[in-house]
Amino acid sequence: MTTYSKVLIIDYGSQYTQLIARRVREAGVYSEILPCTAADERIREAAPSAIILSGGPDDVGEEGAPTLSPAILELRVPVLGVCYGMQLLAHTLGGALSVAQDREYGPTELTVYGASPLWKDIPENAPFTVWMSHGNTVTALPTSFRAIASTPGVRIAAMADESKNIYAVQFHPEVHHSTHGTQMLHNFLFGIAGLKPDWTVRSFVDQAIEECRAKVGDADVVLALSGGVDSTVVAAILHRAIGSQLHCIFVDHGLMRLDEGEEVVSMLSTHMPGLNLHHIKAQELFLDKLKGVEDPEQKRKIIGHTFIEVFDREAKKLPKVRFLGQGTIYPDIIESYSAKGVVIKSHHNVGGLPEEMSLGLIEPLRELFKDEVRALGIELGLPEEFIWRQPFPGPGLAVRILGAVSEERLAVLRQADFIVRDELKKAGWARKVWQGFAVLLPLRTVGVMGDARTYENVVALRIVDSVDAMTADWTRLPYELLAAISGRIIREVKGVNRVVYDISSKPPSTIEWE
Repeated sequence: MTTYSKVLIIDYGSQYTQLIARRVREAGVYSEILPCTAADERIREAAPSAIILSGGPDDVGEEGAPTLSPAILELRVPVLGVCYGMQLLAHTLGGALSVAQDREYGPTELTVYGASPLWKDIPENAPFTVWMSHGNTVTALPTSFRAIASTPGVRIAAMADESKNIYAVQFHPEVHHSTHGTQMLHNFLFGIAGLKPDWTVRSFVDQAIEECRAKVGDADVVLALSGGVDSTVVAAILHRAIGSQLHCIFVDHGLMRLDEGEEVVSMLSTHMPGLNLHHIKAQELFLDKLKGVEDPEQKRKIIGHTFIEVFDREAKKLPKVRFLGQGTIYPDIIESYSAKGVVIKSHHNVGGLPEEMSLGLIEPLRELFKDEVRALGIELGLPEEFIWRQPFPGPGLAVRILGAVSEERLAVLRQADFIVRDELKKAGWARKVWQGFAVLLPLRTVGVMGDARTYENVVALRIVDSVDAMTADWTRLPYELLAAISGRIIREVKGVNRVVYDISSKPPSTIEWE
């Protein structure tokens, strides 16, 4: 079995912790995130080759603020502290902190000096921009440390103890706003920690197949196949690993995009010949249970519970099934705890399983980020147009129809949504945006068509740019493209006479309307 270099990232609550992990993976080094509440033994068991301490919102030394686990320094591996991580190192090792006279949030000019290996190939004594976010600052260095960078407002903006391979910076090198940030991380990973860039999706494929085959043995696996990228890539891995022992249940709730159910079945049969696919058409059941329901949270719960009921019923028809396959990915795992051990959200792949199923779990993607899952799908031979499909919510179009869901309203939204995606594709914008879709509003407005008064539906366009859906901004589409989308919807979709464009960002808004 392949053994990778590993960087352990200790999460102190920074909004950028996942970004650190992604930057390390992009450099070809495997990274793993643990909350700062993780037990010392768990940190030791991880056996990292290097450790990065993330930023965080707390003030070091205050009651309840996260502390530094003794195991981190006992491992005697290279350590890089970022923001809160730097302050925590200084506080723990005998330095001093104080509230900064000029708090720095955002771009700041940094000057590096001292010929540190952290600054390899970065010009010294030539100020450049980094991204700061702090209220406290280190005012006295721990014994054996030296200052290696400063800003106009902070005398000690980075520090190092080269004898122990401990480095710390007060800024965020992982964000793209920090000039030379990627170079700094590479210097830490390869120059200071001496790691090898041995983490690749290609090497992961063979390992994942081998592990799945060994774990399953001669038992059968059941997989809830949604048609999304994650579950489809899991199906491809398991199909290669165990062949006919895999049973995929595709619960078609009738809330998908235009012709999407048939497209999913066609794609699977083409690219995974011989796949045991159970296509359960349950649109009438779902629509009956959603009839008259307007509250978005209630709609989600009804769809979730009904899905589990149907899936559980079909799974129990398979007597040899001993394992449940899931498309859990790494952000799902991370988001199911916070840095202080409090659940941020109970993800459906992590905390929503029916207890009575009593099946072992197979989660071959649980170590991967979304972009790595897509790369893995390409490696497995799945079509690019499928792998790069936009994210789609589990409850489907039900949460893009504000108010009650009906077959009539679904038909209107499906046509409008198809036009949005079709025009984006024709104009070369489909791969440029994170998501582009239509929302059917629960109101009607007056219009004029063919000299006659109309009183019909309003469709909103939601088209956003994002990297990971944690934040998003509305896309500045060319006016000509917006006009083409609006014109087609009003001409071709019966029952719509007005189109509006959502120009709100996340936060404070969300990407989906419900």
